[in-house]
Amino acid sequence: MPLIVLPTSQRLWVRVAALLFTCVAFSVASHGGNLHHGGMSDWCIFCWVFSFACTLLVLLVEVFGLQARIPVSWTNFPITVACYASLLCLSASVIFPLFFLKDQRLNGEVRGHRIAATVFSCLAAVAYMGEVSLTKARPGEVAGYMATAPGLLKVCQTFVACIIFILVSDPVSYNHHAALKWCMAVYCICFILSMAVVVLCVGECTGWLPIPFSKFLSAYGLLAVIMYLTATIIWPVFQFDKQFQHGGQTSSKLIAVAVLTALNFLLYLADLAYTARLVFVSV
Repeated sequence: MPLIVLPTSQRLWVRVAALLFTCVAFSVASHGGNLHHGGMSDWCIFCWVFSFACTLLVLLVEVFGLQARIPVSWTNFPITVACYASLLCLSASVIFPLFFLKDQRLNGEVRGHRIAATVFSCLAAVAYMGEVSLTKARPGEVAGYMATAPGLLKVCQTFVACIIFILVSDPVSYNHHAALKWCMAVYCICFILSMAVVVLCVGECTGWLPIPFSKFLSAYGLLAVIMYLTATIIWPVFQFDKQFQHGGQTSSKLIAVAVLTALNFLLYLADLAYTARLVFVSV
């Protein structure tokens, strides 16, 4: 019996490509990009290194056939990693050129390294999106929850919430009115519950819930939609209305939070629709 299994599939080659692209991106940026530690440079490096490390882990487990020895659901873990990695690399592909190429006076070598890092980050994002497309559940196919549309939406919801947390924390922009603190509570509660669903599915722990998993998803989905609807209305009213405005200026971060709040509301609404279809139509 061979020790190493080398499956030849599109998914394997897409993962290898993503591994190489992320490796080149953070290597080039770190070696010749002349980046200073802190802020967005650390975020971009984290995006590439995290994606590289997780993809390497997935490849090693599958090549050595260790899926049965890993204490996670292997029908859910790889696609969860790929979805998070695609979002991370996509964010780095947008942030890195905005902060480290646009309006920057750089010598030719440093500029070339930063351009190369941006290009390979974009290629990595495309590769991870390709992996998600190849792995996601097809109509009528039996697959893990994270391979379905609601599962992928959970990943997007938690990622958008993380971006919101970054934007509202520096500087703190939610503590001058009780209504804005409610919005922050909405972001935190929904993030924790969505992340809990991801962890339960990846860890094969959905049976630990005191109620059926499908009922939990439906109840939580409805609650999250209602809560995010209130935040979508309250945040712009209390941040942009002159009657409640604090400091007299509207920053681009506050606008971004309003847009991301509306985006997450739509993601939760789509999630609820998909979950209701899975629960009620299939019964």
